Amino acid sequence: MYTAQGKIDQHALLEQYMPLVRRHALALQVRLPASVELDDLIQAGMVGLLDALERFDTAQGASFSTFANQRVRGAMIDELRSRDWMPRSVRRSARALDQAVHKLEQTLGRAPDEREIANALGMSVEEYHQLLLDANNGYLLGFDDVVSELGEPPGGDTAPATPHDALLQGDARTHLVAAIEHLPEREKLLLGLYYQEELNLKEIGAVLGVSESRVCQLHSQAVARLRSRLAA
Repeated sequence: MYTAQGKIDQHALLEQYMPLVRRHALALQVRLPASVELDDLIQAGMVGLLDALERFDTAQGASFSTFANQRVRGAMIDELRSRDWMPRSVRRSARALDQAVHKLEQTLGRAPDEREIANALGMSVEEYHQLLLDANNGYLLGFDDVVSELGEPPGGDTAPATPHDALLQGDARTHLVAAIEHLPEREKLLLGLYYQEELNLKEIGAVLGVSESRVCQLHSQAVARLRSRLAA
């Protein structure tokens, strides 16, 4: 949207993209503890949208829609990361999970199954499932964290808005695609449904024939596998 002088109409864009802020907030909220308020996410997203309006340069070639999506979601993620609510015990267990998966993959030459991981951690399968739930809620954006560890895209200061965006960028794409290809098929499908198709947990559960909590477990397990492989 432009004014008669050919400049971007910032007020009109702000009105147009406010629903986008809410959509991003709702998409993130499904993976967060109940203590995180939707209004807080929306407020952070609005800061990101205003930042996008200030920084956007038509000469860079990218569309405002792409730029705004990156800034809005990035602002929400920054706000959530600043809270760092994961209990230390869960963080330690999550690190142990990453290490166990890495060691088993090196030993077995394949992706370990749940029972093998649980045994390596000295847990029952039920305890392991609870760890996956705890880690999923605590990491909140585990897959996004994996992508951010690959580094920012060359030639810009904006991190990829989604894991799918990261797939389009240089070495990050190569490493991430290779890591995803080593995932079990069900976990690979889950990530595609969640991050590319943007289905919610209930919808993914219906596709996979499992409960929403099971989707959370599988998501957390997939993230642990990716973190392990990329760290290697």
